[in-house]
Amino acid sequence: MKIRKELWFGFSLMGLIILAALGMLLGADKITNGHIGLLMLSLVVVAIMLGFPTAFTLMGMGMIFTWIAYEENTTKTLDLMVASAFKVMSNDVLISIPLFVFMGYLVERANLIEKLFKSLHLALVRVPGALAVATLVTCAVFATATGIVGAVVTLMGLLALPQMLRAGYDVKLSAGAITAGGCLGILIPPSVMLIVYGATAGVSVVQLYAGAFFPGLMLAGLYIIYVIVVAKLKPSMAPPLSMEERYIPLPPLSEKLAPSHAARALPVLLGALKGQRNQDVPTSYILKQLGVVLMPAILFVFVALWSYASVTTLPPLEEATTLQSMGDGDATEATEDEDGLAAPPGADEGVQAPPGAEEVKEPQAAADVKEPAAAVSAAPAGSPATAAAGEMPQSKPAPMGYWIGVGVGALALVAYYALLSFTRLEVFKMLLTSFFPLLVLILAVLGSIVMGLATPTEAAAVGALGGFLLAAAYRQLTLDVVKESVYLTAKTSAMVCWLFVGSAIFSAAFALLGGQELVENWVMSMNLTKTQFLVLSQAIIFILGWPLEWTEIIVIFMPIFIPLLDNFGVDPLFFGLLVALNLQTAFLSPPVAMAAFYLKGVSPPHVTLNQIFAGMLPFMGIQVLAIILLYQFPAIGMWLPQVLYK
Repeated sequence: MKIRKELWFGFSLMGLIILAALGMLLGADKITNGHIGLLMLSLVVVAIMLGFPTAFTLMGMGMIFTWIAYEENTTKTLDLMVASAFKVMSNDVLISIPLFVFMGYLVERANLIEKLFKSLHLALVRVPGALAVATLVTCAVFATATGIVGAVVTLMGLLALPQMLRAGYDVKLSAGAITAGGCLGILIPPSVMLIVYGATAGVSVVQLYAGAFFPGLMLAGLYIIYVIVVAKLKPSMAPPLSMEERYIPLPPLSEKLAPSHAARALPVLLGALKGQRNQDVPTSYILKQLGVVLMPAILFVFVALWSYASVTTLPPLEEATTLQSMGDGDATEATEDEDGLAAPPGADEGVQAPPGAEEVKEPQAAADVKEPAAAVSAAPAGSPATAAAGEMPQSKPAPMGYWIGVGVGALALVAYYALLSFTRLEVFKMLLTSFFPLLVLILAVLGSIVMGLATPTEAAAVGALGGFLLAAAYRQLTLDVVKESVYLTAKTSAMVCWLFVGSAIFSAAFALLGGQELVENWVMSMNLTKTQFLVLSQAIIFILGWPLEWTEIIVIFMPIFIPLLDNFGVDPLFFGLLVALNLQTAFLSPPVAMAAFYLKGVSPPHVTLNQIFAGMLPFMGIQVLAIILLYQFPAIGMWLPQVLYK
C-alpha cells in the first residue's frame, strides 16, 4: 500500500521525537524524575499526532505520571486532579469564551458575509487585485466579528473562490488569500486564543486585546500590500474586472433623477428639491437619499464636536483644591530629620532643629507657594480664569494636533463628496447594510474592553446580545439557527474547558516531576541573551506549529516558556503578542494546516491540496516578517496598552 507524503512526514517526525527522548534517557548519567517528565512531554506530542484527543491525552498522561511521581500514592494523585480542575473552572475569564463563540456563530448565520464581500468588492474595484483584496478585508472584518477560523475559511471558499477563479485569478494566489485572511480571527480581538493565553500565562486579557489590535492590522495590511504588488507586477495572476462586472444598476427613481451614473450625487439631489426633475419622484425619496448622502458629514461634525469638548475640558475644580490644601498642611507632619524619621505633631518644641534647617523650611515660607492663588485672583473679571467655581479656568484652548486632524478630515470629506457619484452612492448604501453593522458591533465590544468600560466577560455578553439582534434584524433568527448556534457553542466551549483541565493536570505533573526545573537549568546553561532566547523560543513554536494546533501549543508549551521569561527580562504581554503572530503559522503550515483542509473541502475538484499549500507559503513568509517587525519595533504592540493602562 502506498503511503501519502504527509503520513511519511508525520511518522518520520514522531520517530525523531521518540529517538530524541530515548537518547536523552540513555545519555543521562542518572535518570531523575525530570527526565521522566520530559519523556511524558514527548509521549504526549506523539499521542496527539497519532490522533488521540488532546484534552484526554493530557489528563491521562498527567494522571499516570503524577501517580509515578507520588510513588504510587493514589489519594494524592486524585487530590491533585481535583485541585487542578477546580482551579481552572473557578477562573472568571473563561466565562467570556462561550459568549464570544455564541456571538460568532450567530453573526455567521446572519448571512452577512455575502453582502459584505459583494459591497467591499465593488467599493475596491479600482484597486489592483480587487477580488483578492476584498477577500482579505472581508476575512479580517468577519474574523473579528466571529473569531472562528474554520467558519470564515469555509464561507469564503464557497463565496470568493469561485468568483476569483471565474475572473481568471491564479489558483495559488486565491487559495493563499482565503486561508491567510481566514486565520486572522485567532489574532485580531476578540480572539479566543488570546483569552486562552491570558488565562494560561496570567496576563490581563484586556491588555492583550489592546496590544494585539495594531499587530493584527499590520498583518492584514501586509497581506493586502502583497496582493496589490503581485497584481501590479503580474496582471495575469489577478486580472482587472471587466466593465460588465463593475456595472451597478440604479433604482428606478434614482434613474429618473440622475443625468448619468457618473453624475455627482450631492448637487443633483440638492437641485432636485427645487428643480423640474423631481416631478415624477416623491420628495420623501429625495430626502431619504439626501440623508444617506449627508451621513458622513453629520458623523464628522459629531466626532469633531465631541473631540473638541474632550480636549478642551479641564479637570474638575475639586482636584485642584485638594492638591493646594495638601501643601498648606502642618509643617511638623512633613518635616523629617536627617535619618528620615518624621516628627510627630506638636513635638516641635522639644526637637532641636538640625543644621541647615533654614534651607529646609525656606520652601514653606516662600511666596511662590501661594502664587497660583494670587495669580488666579488677579485675573481680569469676565475671563475664563475667573469662573464662578473657585475662580479656576474650566477649559483650555484646543491643541494644534486637533485642528490638524479636523483639517485633514474636512479635506477627506470634500474629496469624498467630489467623487460621490450615483454608482458609488449605491455601493455606500450596500456598505451601510453589511459593513457598518458589523463595525458597530466590533467597536462596541472592543471599545468597551479597551477603554475599561467593561470586563471581557461583560463585553462578551454585549457581543452575544449584538449578534442576537443582528440575526433578528436580517430575519435569520429562527429556532433552528438558535439551536444550532447553542449546540456548536456548547461543543466548542466544552472542548476549550476540557483542554484547560487537561493542561492544568499535565502542567502540575510536569512541575512535580521536576521537568520544568530541568528545562530551566538547560536553557540557563546555554548563557543566552534576551534576543537569542526570543529567537530560540519563537523558532520552537514555529516548528511546533507544523504538527500541532494552536490550542495544544498554548496549553502544553506555554506553561514551560512562561517561567523562563523573568530570567531574560521579557514582558509576558510582549511575549504573548509574538506568540499570537507566530501561531498564525499553525493554521498555514503543512501537514496539519487546518485552513487548507477547510478550503479543500469546499473548493472545486481541480483545486488540489498541493496548490493550496503552495499558495499559503508566501503568506507564511509575511507572518515571519510581521514577527520580525514586532520584535524590532515593540511599540507596534505595546504602545496602546501603555497609553491606556500605565
